[in-house]
Amino acid sequence: MTDRYGRDILARNPHTPTRTRSTEQPVEVGMVVEDAQSGYVGAVVRIESGRIDLEDRRGRTRAFPLGPGFLLDGRPVILTAPRRAAVATRTASGSVAVQQARARTALASRIYVEGRHDAELVEQVWGDDLRIEGVVVEHLGGVDDLAAIVEEFRPGPGRRLGVLVDHLVTGSKETRIADAVRRGPHGAHTLVVGHPYIDIWQAVKPARLGVQAWPDVPRGIDWKHGVCDAMGWPHATQADIAAAWRRIRGRVRDWNDLEPALIGRVEELIDFVTAPV
Repeated sequence: MTDRYGRDILARNPHTPTRTRSTEQPVEVGMVVEDAQSGYVGAVVRIESGRIDLEDRRGRTRAFPLGPGFLLDGRPVILTAPRRAAVATRTASGSVAVQQARARTALASRIYVEGRHDAELVEQVWGDDLRIEGVVVEHLGGVDDLAAIVEEFRPGPGRRLGVLVDHLVTGSKETRIADAVRRGPHGAHTLVVGHPYIDIWQAVKPARLGVQAWPDVPRGIDWKHGVCDAMGWPHATQADIAAAWRRIRGRVRDWNDLEPALIGRVEELIDFVTAPV
């Protein structure tokens, strides 16, 4: 007959509960958790008024109340309100934070970027620095008319223009346009730089989205639509594309989540437009 207590009856109490106790875990945006009751898994994309919004891998969102009933890395947790943030000593760009500083009056110099997504990402990471320096970032909606835009801006001493261009690689249309601006009458006071990516989306490190590399989209397919399709995200409408960008940008915490090829170019533009006259 098997001895239910084993060799040492004091070694283990068979009536001791085996269930793992939940531990308290302050919630953070980007944290991936599972609702234990429904099995719904998603990343925290919003925290508000005692609830969180979880977004699954297909971009669908569901709201849950903070509290017990969640799994984090397979262990039960009680999600609590976020910890109060300590006073930041660094900005999202890695610069030393200047506490309680007022934004400067805008300089006459400007930085132009191609599109709205570019402007949003630059603001998210470099916004604190730009406000301290008084630099305004505007988006162009494309660079096809860049020469005419530069002519209208009329850069000069104390009124410099920096331009960030997507897909600035040898032989591209963007490179030819940039070269024409550099040779133009305002080239001495205009700096056109760029990154090699087809779109600013690619400047976000793919690991932040849980993949090793950005999808390879065949020629003839709109790049953003192709990326969304490969990721399993909705992409039938412009609203779907906007939601995909919010998803990507929501994974960016600071400059460490961006590719060096973008970081260097933005820093170069800021230095150029803020240089002493």
